[in-house]
Amino acid sequence: QVQFVESGGGLVQAGGSLKLSCAASGSRFTFSANDMGWYRQAPGKQRDMVATSSVRRTTNYADSVKGRFTISRDNAKNTLYLQMNSLTPEDTAIYYCHQVFGGGSWGQGTQVPVSS
Repeated sequence: QVQFVESGGGLVQAGGSLKLSCAASGSRFTFSANDMGWYRQAPGKQRDMVATSSVRRTTNYADSVKGRFTISRDNAKNTLYLQMNSLTPEDTAIYYCHQVFGGGSWGQGTQVPVSS
């Protein structure tokens, strides 16, 4: 079973930056063969897609983060990243990573509170 462990969150002021990491592991999971994504869930809201990276490294972003966030992956380290710049209070959420296709459990996520 695949596991995702997110890290890098923390309190940040509006206008600041953070880089999130997600380590993927699992005996039957091949990171490089999976489209991967970052998702976030703000208080009282559903979990939404933030950014995705295909196996060919094609990226896709939610309109709200385009030009500010950058998703990347290191297949040798089985790690997914999310560079977040120009953060606003509206980016406050718990951030998760997960494979885009297929089921499996979600990790604990990493909290990103953005103060105004």
